[in-house]
Parts: sequence; C-alpha cells; structure tokens
Amino acid sequence: MSRKRTSRTFIWTISLLMIFTFVGCQQLSVSKLQANYSFAKANQLFKDAKYSKAIVEYEKAVKHNPKLNDAYRFLGESYKNLYIPAKDTPENKEKATKALEALRKAYETDPNNKDIIYSLGDMYDRLRNFDEAEKMYLRIVDLEPGNMNNYYIIAEFYKRYAADKKELKTKVENMYLRRIETDPENVQGYAYMTDYYDKLPPGEYKDKFDNALDYVKRRQALEPNSAVVYYTIGVNRYGKAYTLQNFLSQQEKEAIAVESEKSLLRAIDLDPKWPEPYVWMRILYINIHAKIFPEKESRYMELAGQYGQKYDEARKEQLDRIKLEKELKKTG
Repeated sequence: MSRKRTSRTFIWTISLLMIFTFVGCQQLSVSKLQANYSFAKANQLFKDAKYSKAIVEYEKAVKHNPKLNDAYRFLGESYKNLYIPAKDTPENKEKATKALEALRKAYETDPNNKDIIYSLGDMYDRLRNFDEAEKMYLRIVDLEPGNMNNYYIIAEFYKRYAADKKELKTKVENMYLRRIETDPENVQGYAYMTDYYDKLPPGEYKDKFDNALDYVKRRQALEPNSAVVYYTIGVNRYGKAYTLQNFLSQQEKEAIAVESEKSLLRAIDLDPKWPEPYVWMRILYINIHAKIFPEKESRYMELAGQYGQKYDEARKEQLDRIKLEKELKKTG
C-alpha cells in the first residue's frame, strides 16, 4: 500500500472517530439537558405537593442521567409522602418499596449526606423497622456529634417505641445526657431533660418529680434570675404534692407545698406581667394548701380568688400586647 493511500485511510479513520465522538457527546449533552429539565419540573411539582406527577418527572430525570443523585433522593421522598403507614394494600406496599429503593440508591452514592440518612431512617421508622431506623439515626450522630438537634431526634425516636421496648427508656435518657455533656452551658439541654421526666407517667418512674427537679436546679445554676426556672420548680413541686398526696406524710406535703409557693411567688416577682404563675398559685391554694392546712382553708380560698383575678388581668394585658404587636407589624 502506498504511503499516500495509507495516509488517506488514517485520516478517514480519525474522521470517523471524531464524528462518532461528537455524536456521542451531543447525545450525552442532550440527555443531561433532558434530565435537568425533568428534575427542575419535578422539584416544582414536589414543592406544590403534587407527588404523583413529581415521581413521573424524577423517573425521567434518572433515566436520562443515572448519576443525578438528588433526583433519587426526592423520588424516594415523593413515594414516602404518598405512603400511608399501617395501610395494608398492595399499592401502598409498592410505594414503600419504591421509596426505599430510591433512598437506598441515593444513600449508596452519597453515604455521608445527613439529609439522605435522615430521610432513609424516617422511612424505616414509618415501616416500624426499628433496627434499620436506629442504624440510620445513630449514623447522623456519628457524622455530626456537635449538632445538638441530633440527640433530640434520636431521643424522640426511642420514645415512640418505649411502650413496647421498656429498655429504651435508658437509651432516651442517655441521648438527653449526651446532649447535656456535649454543651453543658446550654440551658436547653436541662429543659428537655426536665420535660422528659415531667411527662413520664408516675407509675412508670417512681422518682420522676425529683429527677426532673434535679435538672431544673442545674439549669438554675446557669440562670439564677430566670422567672421560667422558678415557675418550673413551682409547678414541679405542685405536681409531686398533688399526684403523690396519698403516699406522702403530712410533713412532706407541707414542705413541698411551701417550696412550690415560694418558687411561684419568686417567678411573679421576676416577671409580674407573665400570667401563668398567677393561675398556678390559684391551683396550688385550692388543691394543696387548703387541704393540708385546713385551719387556714378560708384564707387560702380567698387568696386563690385574688390570684385568679390577677391571672385574668395579666392574660388580658398579654393578649392586648400581642394584638398591638401584630397591628404594628402590618403597618410597618
């Protein structure tokens, strides 16, 4: 073969390669454009809560661009939004399966994405798959140990299963404690722990009132002049005196009642415009003081009426303030 002919053959081969490469790139570019178009359209449908229509567009997006990970994520979210927990129908089960498939695909591609992990954990949670949901939620804590909200998310997750799994109560407490240990100067951690104990049924936790009080006192060390803290102590002591009145001695009742009264009065001193302490003073005098100090019953009932009136006045002032603030916002 002559050198000239060889040269022509080589040029022709290169030209063909260039043509096919160009066509391939064009097709690839068009596919990406189609994927992006469908993805953008799907996002708007998702935002408008039109999940069935969004699914159609997300599926088009991943068909044209299988590497578009966010499309898998929101495809899963769309199916999840259509899924109805505990509804046992083939159609509903299929939605759950599709949601898991898409979210797992997104997770495989981006295993450190907290939003994807949380969404997948939430889907397992809706399916009451405790073990898989727990794995996902704990992974979030591993990735972001300094994010306080993560501990609350897991604590609330454990609380949903605590009725069936008694051992989870310890895990709930541990999550709240980890939150406190992560940022011991943040009062919110103590507030959540207090609320957790306060809401436990008395039969399930013998010392719930005293345990709650312990965390209020820790918070008090950080906020010594907080009306909310004193109010919380007052309500906590009332709760113990009222709930356990058949199990406490007269001396114990008197001591708890006095502590509740002092704390509520201190809350009023610190914030006299706040209505809530007044109403609890009324309740305290009617339900506790009038009963454990019967010789002063008429006096306490009279005081209860006065504090009820003070509550009405403070509440009216509060509502007037709120109304004025709303009107100022409108004019501003």
